[in-house]
Amino acid sequence: MPSEPDLVEQIVRLLDVRLLDPLEILLDGDDSVAAMRDVVRSRARRWAGVLRDGDDRAATHTAIRLVATLYPGDRAFDPPLEWWRTPLGQVVAMRVGHPAAESVSLATAGAMLGISRQGVHDLVRRGKLPRHPDGGVPSAAVRDRLRAAEQRKRDDL
Repeated sequence: MPSEPDLVEQIVRLLDVRLLDPLEILLDGDDSVAAMRDVVRSRARRWAGVLRDGDDRAATHTAIRLVATLYPGDRAFDPPLEWWRTPLGQVVAMRVGHPAAESVSLATAGAMLGISRQGVHDLVRRGKLPRHPDGGVPSAAVRDRLRAAEQRKRDDL
């Protein structure tokens, strides 16, 4: 699980670039945008806390709201593989799985798990990850594997 400060910084940076910077341009540098930056940082800390430590329902709701806001589009959310290695990608994978797909390709599952596509193929072949009837692997199975690994880390502490 990514650290809370890293997660907060990514959320703040994304909201800055995608929402606040364009708003600042449109409003000709109005002081209200600076106040919004303070609100965003405060809320980002709250969202990061919910994503990391909140109950499943709250974490899922927060993740989906952030993804929908930060990555709007006419098509289903389909981030590049590298996104899953970011703090937000890691926490979304662990708490929600893929927010827009019931099954994911072996390459996406590998990115979510932090292993190679071949590593996922080996897990499927050994029965450690199920195959999805439509191909790939179930997003929920990837999420569950990540959660189990995180729980083992916590138990070892």
